[in-house]
Amino acid sequence: MNIVLYLAVVLIWGTTWIAIFLQQEAGSTPVLVAVFWRFLLASVLMLVILKVIKRLRPLDKQDHLFCLLQGCCVFGFNFVCFYHAAAWISSGLESVIFSMAVLYNALNSWIFFRQRPPFRLLPAAVLGLGGIVALFWNDIQAAHPAPQLLWGIGLSALGTLGFSLGNMISTRHQRRQRDVLTTNSYAMLYGAIMMAMLALLNGDSLAPALNLQWMGAMSYLAIFGSVLGFGAYFTLVGRIGASQAAYSTLLFPLVALTLSTFYEGYQWHSNAIIGLVMILAGNMVMFVRWPTARKLRLA
Repeated sequence: MNIVLYLAVVLIWGTTWIAIFLQQEAGSTPVLVAVFWRFLLASVLMLVILKVIKRLRPLDKQDHLFCLLQGCCVFGFNFVCFYHAAAWISSGLESVIFSMAVLYNALNSWIFFRQRPPFRLLPAAVLGLGGIVALFWNDIQAAHPAPQLLWGIGLSALGTLGFSLGNMISTRHQRRQRDVLTTNSYAMLYGAIMMAMLALLNGDSLAPALNLQWMGAMSYLAIFGSVLGFGAYFTLVGRIGASQAAYSTLLFPLVALTLSTFYEGYQWHSNAIIGLVMILAGNMVMFVRWPTARKLRLA
């Protein structure tokens, strides 16, 4: 089951990045409104299904508060960052930066749950950060790097931090034996409500873009990317832990970059290949369980 969940996350999330690009390309809908519709549809669908099959579990006030925080972190502000970043860097590059979630999760697990990170976190971080530099080296090397590039990188990194913080809240839910589908559904709903409130305060209309590409991309992001993708991911978090579940980020950048090459015209160059290999190697360092030395016993 862990393998099935892992592969589902890789395939679904590897394709959602291009769906974000297609949705943003299809209409001039503000980012807050696009995120609102994605998670409103996902949450309503989830809550109705859970109610029908009698899987919707009761939560106390504290649980709902943490669902609100989870919604802001995972189903709100982090996607605002990713949607804005998609205007400045390719969706494939966003996914590569997002793959650094494995390092965020290891550090946040240490901060919030006192789970000491393994020594291999240091070489993994060095490889990961070095890979980011190599990936964008051609742009960084320019005398005056475009501010849009820096915004794209920074927002993707900030969105990844929000995702990781949401992982910690999901871990909290599951340690208290709260149903992952129930907490996800409420968190999506609260995230959608928060996005709607901010959009209205910003003077934006909540009306969706009424064209086939926008609606199709939004539906894919809501049903596959949110309902199925996050359901599989947070179930995996409960089964093997947040740090290990984040290892799914090892593979889906390959899926995302492949799609970006065909649909966005992403241009491969030697530095990009080196950077991608370094980032994946850093994740692999975190993924591999190195054998421990056996103690010799004297007779």
